[in-house]
Amino acid sequence: MRDDVSVTSLDAPVPDVLGGEFTARTITLAPDGQASGPPVATLVRLGRERTRDVAVMYLHGFTDYFFQADHAAAWAEHGYDFFALDLRDYGRSIRPGRQPGWVEDLRSYDEELDAALAAIRAEGYRTVMLLGHSTGGLIATLYASDHPGSVDALVLNSPWFDLNENWFYRVIATRVVDLVGPRVPHLKVGSLDQAYGRHLHVSTGGPYDYDLAWKPVEGFEAHAGWLRAIRRGHARIAHGLDVDAPVLMCTSARSGSANRPSQDDLDGADCVLDVEHMHGRIGRVGPDVTAVRITGGWHDLALSGPAARAEYERTVFDWLAARLRTGANAR
Repeated sequence: MRDDVSVTSLDAPVPDVLGGEFTARTITLAPDGQASGPPVATLVRLGRERTRDVAVMYLHGFTDYFFQADHAAAWAEHGYDFFALDLRDYGRSIRPGRQPGWVEDLRSYDEELDAALAAIRAEGYRTVMLLGHSTGGLIATLYASDHPGSVDALVLNSPWFDLNENWFYRVIATRVVDLVGPRVPHLKVGSLDQAYGRHLHVSTGGPYDYDLAWKPVEGFEAHAGWLRAIRRGHARIAHGLDVDAPVLMCTSARSGSANRPSQDDLDGADCVLDVEHMHGRIGRVGPDVTAVRITGGWHDLALSGPAARAEYERTVFDWLAARLRTGANAR
């Protein structure tokens, strides 16, 4: 971790938008050149004080933020204090005049990860895990490799390890973006398909209610500078990392179509990323990895149907109890 990080950079906790026992603390970050002011991140917590010796911190995906309260409760029920980090320009950390989801270097997120983990460690937690979903899984993996000893375990929920496109886009278009990104960083280069978002949100018949200003069905626009940062992160995964903590990766058992998926795909497959990309690259992350496929899982396994979600959570908690002797099953 950086030596200049202090937990005093965090504001005092306030009641969170999720209500109940959730609180939130704003982390003011270093100015990044945007005229609208410095970025902030937000550390969310279930509960108001340390109740155990082990904690987990969740990192969300792209066009996303932390809202999975039931999943947080499952962690608490299994013996873990739960935290989540809304990265700069996502969710609770979106500020007027700043572009949501914007970054030109994934290492920029080290600042809020350093500060959040330092704040958690300062409370006396013996064991701290990092839990990353999709883009958050990519960011968490790179961070854990770059900062040995920063976390005691890494849990990945459908991590974004490669572009879910054909060879032309993954190779030729990536080279173009690498050249264009620094010159025209805000050039729009794509957007998300709406099918998965419509499948999730209550307003379009899905099972979940969340803030569409923070997680719009149509997603945030993808720009050249941002995609260049993502593809450079993918390249680092492909070339091999050295995560020194044990790693568990869970994915759906299969991929569905990312463009116009069938109802069968939406109900039982990952319709955002290619599952085979994840399994093809997880062995390059570090020396101690476990990969599990969850039958019927959706892209966010924590939002899957009841059976798949239960299997995912059971897999995670059993693995942690066996590997780190943490949680309610520890002796």
